[in-house]
Amino acid sequence: MSDTSVEDHGLEPGQDNVRIMGLDVHNPVFFVSAVLIIAFVIIALIFREGAGLVLGGLRTWLTSTFDWVFMISANLFVIFCIVVAVSPFGKVRLGGKDAVAEYSYAGWFAMLFAAGMGIGLMFFGVLEPMYHFNNPALGVAPPVVDGEVVPGAVADARNMAMSATIFHWGLHPWAIYSVLALALSLAAYNKGLPLSIRSVFYPIFGERVRGWIGHVIDTMAVFATLFGLATSLGLGASQAMAGLNELYGIPNNETTTVLLIMGITAIALVSVMAGLEAGVKRLSEINMVLAFLLLVFVIAFGPTVAIITGFFSNTWDYLVDLPRLSNWVGREDDAFVHGWTTFYWAWWISWSPFVGMFIARVSKGRTVREFITCVLIIPTLVSVLWMTTFGGTALDQFLNEGYTGVQQTVVDYVPELSLFAMLADLPLASISSLIGIILVIVFFVTSSDSGSLVIDTITAGGKIDAPVAQRVFWAIFEGLVAIVLLLGGGLAALQAGAIATGFPFAILLVVMLYATWKGLAQEER
Repeated sequence: MSDTSVEDHGLEPGQDNVRIMGLDVHNPVFFVSAVLIIAFVIIALIFREGAGLVLGGLRTWLTSTFDWVFMISANLFVIFCIVVAVSPFGKVRLGGKDAVAEYSYAGWFAMLFAAGMGIGLMFFGVLEPMYHFNNPALGVAPPVVDGEVVPGAVADARNMAMSATIFHWGLHPWAIYSVLALALSLAAYNKGLPLSIRSVFYPIFGERVRGWIGHVIDTMAVFATLFGLATSLGLGASQAMAGLNELYGIPNNETTTVLLIMGITAIALVSVMAGLEAGVKRLSEINMVLAFLLLVFVIAFGPTVAIITGFFSNTWDYLVDLPRLSNWVGREDDAFVHGWTTFYWAWWISWSPFVGMFIARVSKGRTVREFITCVLIIPTLVSVLWMTTFGGTALDQFLNEGYTGVQQTVVDYVPELSLFAMLADLPLASISSLIGIILVIVFFVTSSDSGSLVIDTITAGGKIDAPVAQRVFWAIFEGLVAIVLLLGGGLAALQAGAIATGFPFAILLVVMLYATWKGLAQEER
């Protein structure tokens, strides 16, 4: 392996930073990002109705016009990861041949999974399979017509519901995270470049990444991260609020939701000040234990045999349907492609700077093959198990017990209640629902905490030891953007924000594949 880490690239963390009022921030990335985001918050609060209309129209235009951009790019990321993992590049070690892993597998996996999609699994785990069962993709016949179940259509609709759900939570999202995390790890640990998104493009642009090209790249990454994260925080807050309303009768309205976001953001600030080891890592491990307990509870008290057999059958159905679901040409199920797949790919892409950099921060010492296996394959299998357990239980309740609680949340489209409706049909519903609320809140905290860490690293010129006050600033504005989007249009506005920032970043990620391949080739030699 060539000793590229001592390459004289002329780039150092924080070399273009300015120090003012105790802050240590990159000029101009921090100031441009901060001013634009503050302006967005103020304008959106003043013109709430107009902001909602603009965001809704933007979402419709992007998903219907540029769906092919998201579909092609996401497919490329999956192919790239698999090719790299099985190639000789898989032997490259992140940090050099003598590097050792800083975290155990348990701690590493807990952090990457909690940061990656914890809130999303809680929100969509029950809702999405039931929604796709009612509205199947790929032209499969609907199993419920005028409120009556059509027996002959049930099996195909159920299989497609699970395939479509796993499609959105399987290989594609984790491939999106993997390519950016891998690129950042190579740049930072093998090339000695600052831990910033611009560094990934050094094999293409060289020292020009220090100039305006790099400023634009990092600023785009800040916006993508902030709006992608705000989408998740908004979803988590609405779900936690719905659960508190169901369990304890707390009013579920704008005021209480805003207060909840403010309260959870305050908890996140405490975690931010505690640091990575004492904050994110500890909370992530707590959440993994709680998530495991909830998972085991549903398996034990739900349709146990159906869940166990469903894990294998759903995995197989997903792999069989994967080529058709990944294809965007000649599709007639526009509502599925635009309303679900395009949104998801944009959401994951907007999250990729956040999750990718966070994974890179905790992945030094792993080989590329080990890295891709653990970041791509294992989380995909966990997602299959989660969706099979929670979504499969909801479908079983409807089809075999005649329980319509979850079905009604889909018909009425109150998605934040779907999880609690499913748990309500199981024993110890009040306890399991409380655990669900705690899980959502702690996922909220870990996402906000690690997101603040990532945005601060980008806006501090790649420095990982910048003043804590900067992370506090970004944690506060993550909560504010989530509040603004919820007030300005609810779920649709949250999704629009993620899609709008994910679109330009999708193009950057495709260019990044070439840069990463060049970097791996140098390391392998």
